Amino acid sequence: MTTGQQGTGNVRPAAGGDAPIRPTSPPGTAKANAQSGTAETSASTAKASGGRAKASAAEVSSATATDGTATETTGTGGSAKDASTDGTANANAANDATNDGTATNDAAGGSSGKDDAENATSTGSRKPGWWKAWRRKAGTTDAAGTAGGGTAEATSETDAGKTAAVAESVTDANKAEAEAKTDTTKTDGGADAGDSAATRTNTDADEKSADEKAAGEDEKAAGEDEKAAGEKVADVAEKDSADATAKPVEAERWDAFASAPEPTPSRLTRASRAVGRAVGRFLVHEWTLASLAAAALAVLMTWPTLRYPRYTLPQDYWDPSLQAWQMAWSGHILLTEPARLWQSNTFFPELWSFAFSDTLLGYAPAGMLGSGPEDAVLRYNIMFVLAHALATLGAYALARQLGAGRIGSAVAGVAYTYAPWLLAQAGHLHVLSNGGIPLALAMLARGHGWSLRYGYRPERRHDGWVYAGWLVAAWQISLGFGIGLPFAYILAGGVVVTAVLFVVRRLRTGRALPFGRRLFVADLVGGAFFAGVGLLMAYPYFKVTELHPYAERSIDDIRMYSPPVSGFVTAPAESRVWGGLHEGARGALPWHPEMTLLPGFVLYALAAGGLLFSVWRLRHRLLLLAGVLVTMAFAMGTRFFGGGFTYGLLFEHAPGWNALRTPGRLMLWTTLLLALLAAGAVTALTDRVRELAAQRIPSWPGPWLRLATLLPLLLVIAEGLNATPHQVVPTQPAAMRTAEGPVLVLPSSQNQDQHVMLWSTRGFPDVVNGGSGFTPRQLDDVRRVSQSFPDQTSVDYLRTLGVRTVVLLRGQVVGTPWEITIDAPVESLDISRQEVGDAVVYRL
Repeated sequence: MTTGQQGTGNVRPAAGGDAPIRPTSPPGTAKANAQSGTAETSASTAKASGGRAKASAAEVSSATATDGTATETTGTGGSAKDASTDGTANANAANDATNDGTATNDAAGGSSGKDDAENATSTGSRKPGWWKAWRRKAGTTDAAGTAGGGTAEATSETDAGKTAAVAESVTDANKAEAEAKTDTTKTDGGADAGDSAATRTNTDADEKSADEKAAGEDEKAAGEDEKAAGEKVADVAEKDSADATAKPVEAERWDAFASAPEPTPSRLTRASRAVGRAVGRFLVHEWTLASLAAAALAVLMTWPTLRYPRYTLPQDYWDPSLQAWQMAWSGHILLTEPARLWQSNTFFPELWSFAFSDTLLGYAPAGMLGSGPEDAVLRYNIMFVLAHALATLGAYALARQLGAGRIGSAVAGVAYTYAPWLLAQAGHLHVLSNGGIPLALAMLARGHGWSLRYGYRPERRHDGWVYAGWLVAAWQISLGFGIGLPFAYILAGGVVVTAVLFVVRRLRTGRALPFGRRLFVADLVGGAFFAGVGLLMAYPYFKVTELHPYAERSIDDIRMYSPPVSGFVTAPAESRVWGGLHEGARGALPWHPEMTLLPGFVLYALAAGGLLFSVWRLRHRLLLLAGVLVTMAFAMGTRFFGGGFTYGLLFEHAPGWNALRTPGRLMLWTTLLLALLAAGAVTALTDRVRELAAQRIPSWPGPWLRLATLLPLLLVIAEGLNATPHQVVPTQPAAMRTAEGPVLVLPSSQNQDQHVMLWSTRGFPDVVNGGSGFTPRQLDDVRRVSQSFPDQTSVDYLRTLGVRTVVLLRGQVVGTPWEITIDAPVESLDISRQEVGDAVVYRL
């Protein structure tokens, strides 16, 4: 049995003596350790068949200059000739190693099988340990024994650095040279079977001496090899450096087929792309889509308002004409003479005449655009549609902030805006302009981090939303006190209740909820601003009541407009679905325009379902139900046990409440609370459907289930369809375009004067005419005295008022005293008379 040093393997002796040595290439060029620059040698001993002989072979390593690796050759054999022949260092696959400028060879990748393993003891250009690497990849086990051998290690950090530098710089395979130096292996022992007996008589001391001698020679040979390799590496490095200086590196042949690199975008291009991304995100944002959907739905649900927007007005042309003039006047006077805002051009010579009714002052910016009656009508129709859109968006935002889903919030927005009872208010833009109420509440709730579904979340507080909420609330109250005054009281009550709850919690738990100084300052500043706007708006009305005490409402006025319980299930004539069916019920009501208060049967059903199945907590559902019942009781006015504990109590003691004569408009709050109950129910339904769709396999019923969640929304929209008539606005007489003010237009009445107010938007001359919530006594006197115009008494009276022109409309005198006197001579009255179109103009 023969053993070899670890890494050389076992050699079977041939029948004729020593094993024949076949020059073979190693499985792969070994990668030398350029970091340490060491060269290792290994020796193997072989046993001859006839006797025991030991031979130590010196292995020397040769450094390959092209790849920076040190390869070593191992020579083992029975004769010096074989050793010199097979111990030569070979450069293996140098070209392959330098294709990519690296020197990497797998120790086992180049082996050809069993033959290479058997001849491992005689191959050159091997790095120590290659046999282990080959067997690890081949999956074999190492059965070779190890024997003591002389190992020579030469360490040189300087040579290693040079070798590494050369390995990184060499790229051409043709520059690779394999140099190796071999040392003749000296063997001691018998050459044939006859000498085996003498060999066996050698003592162990001789064997040890021979091994030590061979090890010394190995160390000497290794040192010489490393020195020669270092010199060779230096020469190659100098040669490569010179070549690199002389010849430029040629481009790869395939670079021409590579894709061109993208040009670096300019600053303008980067900015435009950033803007494009921002615009894209804005367009697909939930609130952008909600706003566009609300606007589109408003156009459809109010159709045909925008069909002829310059010539028609919804429902009638009396109150809408008044409100069209209000917007035009506020925009005009704020641009020309802001100090005269409350001293309007109508009701001449009355003071504070702009405060004779709700002013819609918040729409003044729109009034700054355009001039004349046609533009005033167009402006009114646009704001009419936008008021519906804002109400839908505001209620949607409130429901979303409180915790409802998208579809549930959409149901709330549509139910709040297009409730059937509001169709009867189509001629009252100040009532329809209620979108600021839910929007302000949503912003305030968002700023304070409060949600009906999730409770108080201090981490979501934001003072910016608080400021915005108070600003929107102030804008809402600037549109008028008809619905603004109840909103102010409810907002003030909410502030008080919230403060009390904070104090109670602190006293009960000893720990206050986090609020923050910034939030407190925002509420303080925002609340002060809201109160300031309210007081500034209220001051002119106080002046009006001071000058006209009879303008105050009485409890009898409230009783006339108080609806019975049947009004809550009766729809107005403008409802396309229920209008015709409820005609008999409307006939039983004393004043059906203000007593048909049906919020919608679909809304009733959804709200009832929300009491049983909802995302709101039970106590919140009960609070919403209580709010519905309380607001209904207040909306009934004196019909609810005489109103002594509801509306009548506020009428007698709450400042400003005695100016509100129509308690039925409090149905707005009932509708909002019902809409929130419905939103909770629909949200719970959609959440449940989503869960069922996710659990079903296959999921094909899922789209149908989700589509079914839109059914409540479609039903609410259908119930809000209108049959509102749209009246053609009377054309402005030609005489009004050139009349010099102050002007009196005859005939004069509450409804007729509202047309005159609209006509006066061209130039805004002072006119005696006017229509509002009450009629000043002086205007009553003018109407009474002018019945006999033209005569001396009426002429003298008008001159004392400062009237300079009287316009008598020939088309409206039928059935009036002026039907006879319109053609009477006026020379004796010291006035002039002129026919201008379809009117007669008298200049006093």
